[in-house]
Amino acid sequence: MSPKIKPLKIKDCDLVAIATGVRAQNLKELRNNLITCHPGCVYYHFWGGLIRPRFVDPEYNNDFAAWAAHGIHDKKLAEILGVVDPTDFKDIEDLRNELIEIIENRLDESEYLTWSHSDRQFNFIRSEIVIFDTKYTVSNPEDLAELISRLSVTSIFYHFIDARRRSPKGEDDFRSWLISVNGEYKNLCDLIAQVDPYFITLTELRTQLGSLFNSYFRGGN
Repeated sequence: MSPKIKPLKIKDCDLVAIATGVRAQNLKELRNNLITCHPGCVYYHFWGGLIRPRFVDPEYNNDFAAWAAHGIHDKKLAEILGVVDPTDFKDIEDLRNELIEIIENRLDESEYLTWSHSDRQFNFIRSEIVIFDTKYTVSNPEDLAELISRLSVTSIFYHFIDARRRSPKGEDDFRSWLISVNGEYKNLCDLIAQVDPYFITLTELRTQLGSLFNSYFRGGN
């Protein structure tokens, strides 16, 4: 590898939940608060569930859908919100606008507002990411095949999911680094781009990436 290529330094992270004190007891309040809330709230309520410990598989992948189902018992809205994939949107603001549009359409359809019980209000939580150094550094792309299985799931979250928020092109760190290696790994980058991290667990994502890297390098591509 050319000495000009910088090695990929592997990081780890934690997603810190910060209470905002903002609550919604009905759909109109949810819509109004979505318009003004910190973008970190939208991020947390979509991605935080991957890191938060859960004892059972969630019925819905984001907190907005879960609240629609269990807070105001609107199964139709829950199903619509439940299939929203944040990876389909350029940034958090585009995702926010999609949520607002879905909720406004549902408000137009509804003849009355359903109120949640006081203990079932939607609590807006904002996220802050804390980053840690690890002992791992990747100098050769082939090393990714062996390293991926040893990374923590929060490292996978940082480099594959949170990286898209940080990258101007919406790329994960693996693709951004591989692209810098003389364009030699374009085919691999195309394969990585097809991996959707939203509807699987972080453990499943790590396994999927590990299989992808092992298959690519073992096949001699």
